[in-house]
Amino acid sequence: MNDLVLLTMEKHHLQAVLAISALSFPIPWSMTSFEKELENNFARYIVASIDGNVVGYGGMWLIIDEAHITNIAVHPEYRGLGIGNAILNSMIDICKREKAFSMSLEVRVSNLVAQNLYSKFSFKKQGIRKKYYEDNGEDALLMCKTDL
Repeated sequence: MNDLVLLTMEKHHLQAVLAISALSFPIPWSMTSFEKELENNFARYIVASIDGNVVGYGGMWLIIDEAHITNIAVHPEYRGLGIGNAILNSMIDICKREKAFSMSLEVRVSNLVAQNLYSKFSFKKQGIRKKYYEDNGEDALLMCKTDL
């Protein structure tokens, strides 16, 4: 794989991020949602880039000493190459730099690939959010990492 670069998400990345979101989620985020996140003082978003092309992204809210992951996605053509690992590792590094003590997220109970990624990084299953997802009423698994 060519050199992977992780960068702070900026407005000029948003068209590529929107395309990845549309390919990755049943209800993708809108341009307005991402634009608002770029203005949100609690939000931390990064993109993964190869040869100047955005191939993935991740975002979280960091409030006081807790982070909540909002989304992580990798373009389908680049999945399985460790890009999700690199994004999550970078997000954990941001949390450590900013003195966060924990991270949390929701993930579809059917998304075993994502659950395996989070488990590799010591996220533990904490509970279920019933009928969390609007598109099909699927439950979400709440996962937390407290060993930052």
